[in-house]
Amino acid sequence: MHLGRLNMKLDYYMDGQLLQETKAERDLGIIISDNGKVAGHCEEAYSKANRMLGLVKRSVKYRHPKVLLNLYKTLVRPHLEYSMAAWSPHYQKDKCLLERVQHRFTRLFMNLRSLPYETRLLRLGLWSLEERRNRGDLIEVFKMIKGFTDIPWQTFFSRSESHSTRGHTWKLAKRTCNQDCRLHFFSHRVLNRWNSLTQELVDSESVNSFKSGLEKLRKRQMGFFMD
Repeated sequence: MHLGRLNMKLDYYMDGQLLQETKAERDLGIIISDNGKVAGHCEEAYSKANRMLGLVKRSVKYRHPKVLLNLYKTLVRPHLEYSMAAWSPHYQKDKCLLERVQHRFTRLFMNLRSLPYETRLLRLGLWSLEERRNRGDLIEVFKMIKGFTDIPWQTFFSRSESHSTRGHTWKLAKRTCNQDCRLHFFSHRVLNRWNSLTQELVDSESVNSFKSGLEKLRKRQMGFFMD
């Protein structure tokens, strides 16, 4: 796979055999493309989740909301969120493609079909997938900073040298970038949202308490987790 805009795309040999060129390859369950875009992985995630939702729709006759929600969260949504910090989409077409699965799921409830998608989510107690991806980014940063994961936070971030008294004391520095794929990479896209959190939320003692704080934040600022 040839990466980079200035790549000369030379031929490579191993034991005298020409290595076949590829445009995309799977690595640890994620499809990596030579242009850094995630459209291929989004299409596969959508396909898997959609097939599983179809299986649930055909197989389950007792459609109590609690039963369907548990099946959706257990069997369908994980396909849309597996290792999402590594491939979170930023193009609207990719976001809409993934959201179509959850849109289809909410239409399984006959009494909700006539309602707007956002109202259906509210009635079912669900977040949009875009909100969940941005929430997941914040949780990953929190785990790194608190030492709840083996990945040191210094691998992706550096602390801001700003002496502003506004906000919290764990603000992270924002680096300049020239490429679109870098701009929307995990270590960059999460910075503004993380730096705007409150000190109380950043000082949470556990992941569960941090998640609870994010729930309360969403109720106060409904658009906080939307791009």
